[in-house]
Order: sequence, then C-alpha cells, then structure tokens
Amino acid sequence: MRINDTDITNLERKFRLNLINSITGIKPANLIGTRALDGTDNVAIFSSVVHLGSHPAQLGFIMRPQNPISPKDTYANILETKYYTINSISETFTKKAHYTSAKLEKHHSEFDAMHIDKSFIDNFHAPFVTQSPIKIGMKHLESIPLPNGCIFVIGSVVLLDVPDETINELGQIDLASTQSAGISGLNSYYRLRNLATYPYVRTNELPDFE
Repeated sequence: MRINDTDITNLERKFRLNLINSITGIKPANLIGTRALDGTDNVAIFSSVVHLGSHPAQLGFIMRPQNPISPKDTYANILETKYYTINSISETFTKKAHYTSAKLEKHHSEFDAMHIDKSFIDNFHAPFVTQSPIKIGMKHLESIPLPNGCIFVIGSVVLLDVPDETINELGQIDLASTQSAGISGLNSYYRLRNLATYPYVRTNELPDFE
C-alpha cells in the first residue's frame, strides 16, 4: 500500500483509525490511576506515555479532547487533586487492562468493574495497580492543548516502585523480565523481548558497518 494524504482522508473511517494508530509501531501499555475528591478510584488504559526528561524527571501523556464542562474522570481527577499514577501492564492482565477503556458511569470504578487490585504506597494520594511491575507516582505540572483538540499532560515523577532484580548496575530496567506488554494500534498486545543493548554513541567510536 502506498497512499498520500488525500487517500488517507478518503479511507473508510475504521480502516483509517486502525491504520494510522498502527504505523508508529509498538507503544507502551500503561494504566493511569486516579482518585476523586470523594474517594472514588479510577483507572484507564493509555498508550501515549512518553519520556520528557530525567533531571528533573518528567513524563507526558495525551488525553483525548475533553468536554470542558464535564471532563472524563481521569482528567478531572488529575486537575482536582494534581496526583495520578502510571502503571505498566504485564502479559498476565492485558485483557482486564484493555477493558478499562469502557465508558462507565461517572464515579463507577474500573478497579471494581474489571477486578483489578489496587494498592497505596507511602500515603500517595492516587491508587497504584498492585499487579504492575513498574509503578510511578506523578504530580501534574501542566496541560498543553494540541492542534487536534487533544491535551498533552505533563507531570513530574515523585515516586517510583520497581523490582530491584529488574534493574542493572547502569539503572536500566529489563522490561522482558517484568513481562511488560506493548500495544499496536488500539487493541493488539505484544510481548517484549530484548534484542540488543548498545553503548552510548560517540562519533570517535563508531563501528565499521558493512
């Protein structure tokens, strides 16, 4: 298939949706947990979490366009409380994680509906996903509106919980050992495995390529 922007626009809606969501390859699979002011806990799947910087430690993710009068629970909770969690999804619970995208009634918790265990660490406001091997506590810093109506949510890492045995002496996490899953498109889940690890690239140390 070779198509231009006009062809893309004229594609059947669902075909276009699946195609464009798949062309970037495997994306990180994460559950974002929040707690409302009334104590209702929510969790929802996202495949848009990205690294922004390590000093200070910051991550971002993309929210779909929101109704300014009644935003979705996840975003509303982040705006009200400033805190949320990012939790990796392992191979063992991809199905439960996937169905957190359901449009439940307000104040109906996905933790309960999908039978996902939650836990709290060091009195952090928002809930973590117990089964997640990588748990990140976040504080909201800024929301940036994007040209397509989506919102880029930026936060600082204030808490991190990762199994010691998955981290090497350089601080690198072996994602294969955590059985972390990745997402292609909107609903296809993939197993991760390490192919190779290369050194930091310096111009004077380039190898000879054939």
